[in-house]
Amino acid sequence: MSNLMVENQTQQVTVFLGEVVEVITKYVNYYTLPLLLEETPSGDEQYFAGLLASIRRLLVFCEEGLDACSVLLNNKPFRKSAAERTLYKIYHQVIAEFFSPKNDHWYENSRSAYTGKNSIAFQKQPPMSIEQMMKELEGKFQMLREELEYYETDYQTKMIQKY
Repeated sequence: MSNLMVENQTQQVTVFLGEVVEVITKYVNYYTLPLLLEETPSGDEQYFAGLLASIRRLLVFCEEGLDACSVLLNNKPFRKSAAERTLYKIYHQVIAEFFSPKNDHWYENSRSAYTGKNSIAFQKQPPMSIEQMMKELEGKFQMLREELEYYETDYQTKMIQKY
């Protein structure tokens, strides 16, 4: 990939991560476990606590990625190899965490492409506010995943062949 392409992708990812950080930060600053239990009285407190923990974990990864992209874009000259490593890490950490979080509180339904429904499915019934936030973010994550697919395998192969 050319320097300009990698720089443009880094700029796109920076905008994307900024939007995601804003949405998730607003959510975690407003919603607490008692508020979620009030929203869904029949909900599982332990599951809701796990959902909030997974959302906070995703937020941390997004903030780290945003910081890294900002540093890359502010450095002159633009460092293509550092940007590629960063985009690789964002693909494998941020995107992967959204679609398949560490503690499996939700997962990606692979059949969703055939059904026309959202691909994020929850292990148990989540509060409506979490479901709405995930629906809001899902399309953005799908687009970024497609944009950064190169970093799923091609970049890793390139690095292995290099050494």
